[in-house]
Amino acid sequence: MIAQDKRLMGGVAAAVLVAAIGGFSVARCTGTPSAAPTEQAAKPEEKKPEAAADTVTIAPDAIKSAGLLTEVVQPGGLGAEIVSQSTVTASPTGQAIVTARAGGAVTRVFKRLGDPVRAGEALAIVVSRDAAQIAADRSVAGAKATLANKNLARERYLFDQKVSARVDYEQAQAEAAAASAEARRAEVAAGAANVTSDGRGVIVASPISGRVTAQSVSLGAFVQPETELFRVADPRQIQIEAAILPSDAERIRQGDRAIVELPNGGTLDARVRSVTPTLNGETRQATAVLDVNSASLVPGLAVRVRLLPSGGEQTKAIVVPDEAVQTVDGKDAVFVRTKDGFKAKFVTLGQRSAGRVEIVGGLAAGQTIATKNAFLLKAELGKSAGEEE
Repeated sequence: MIAQDKRLMGGVAAAVLVAAIGGFSVARCTGTPSAAPTEQAAKPEEKKPEAAADTVTIAPDAIKSAGLLTEVVQPGGLGAEIVSQSTVTASPTGQAIVTARAGGAVTRVFKRLGDPVRAGEALAIVVSRDAAQIAADRSVAGAKATLANKNLARERYLFDQKVSARVDYEQAQAEAAAASAEARRAEVAAGAANVTSDGRGVIVASPISGRVTAQSVSLGAFVQPETELFRVADPRQIQIEAAILPSDAERIRQGDRAIVELPNGGTLDARVRSVTPTLNGETRQATAVLDVNSASLVPGLAVRVRLLPSGGEQTKAIVVPDEAVQTVDGKDAVFVRTKDGFKAKFVTLGQRSAGRVEIVGGLAAGQTIATKNAFLLKAELGKSAGEEE
């Protein structure tokens, strides 16, 4: 009994010792760490430099998404600019009228309105008696030329053997030359008519690459020779025809710069290729033909053109669109493109005409300014000023 009590007391003492060790360990693990040294205290956040009150910071992607357009300004007053309502047309080598080379019935149509075509590609087939006659003439002429050449070879042999007279040999030479010439004529005629290989019809083919812009042919229809069946235009080969007054035509020179204003508000550069020496019978105006390279222009599109003639009186005044000029703090200003956005620059205005305004002071030639939607920059500038207050 006594031994049993001693064992019980020993177990209780061991349990108390384990509990004491565990409590010490927990106290070490959950103890509060020492405070950090005062030398490593957080430094105060540096302030970012504020943008100038007349500057709008904007990323290039935001400029594009906002629909902002820019333009490099050039010297030349309103008197130096010639504004013309113009039309985009196909160049002489950029449009083709495709006709039937012989009368007959349309048996096959390969292309429809709007389809792309390559130069020499077949658009339709016309079966024609005229084509059959042309093919037959070609075959007959070829056979006669072959026979004449054989006779010439025989007469040459007989003449060399002193059997035939020279006059017979010369006669054979003349007949062979005439037969060869007739064969070439028939071959050229067949090629001009674009006769099919079987000689039953003619191939209606496009002389240029482009797209079908007009189609006036139906399957099975009978067409007369030289009837227009298709029109094909190459959108890459275009020009602009600008109507100008006779007095302005004298100031324009070949190679003069022009600015094409697109319906969406954008602009394109163009060059004067030529000016007609005579006037249009209906409008009594001359025509300036401009070279331009753009896939966004299509024949028939109406555009406005600003020509910058090298002849005549020139001024140092700069002309910009009306919408480029905004009122900032009660003064006229334009927004000049900078590395990070735009900066408002106060200007002095001159004359106004046809949606254009002269700037006689405050802006230098060669600078890039905002034109379309410039009012968005003014709004952003006012918003920034309000936030600062």
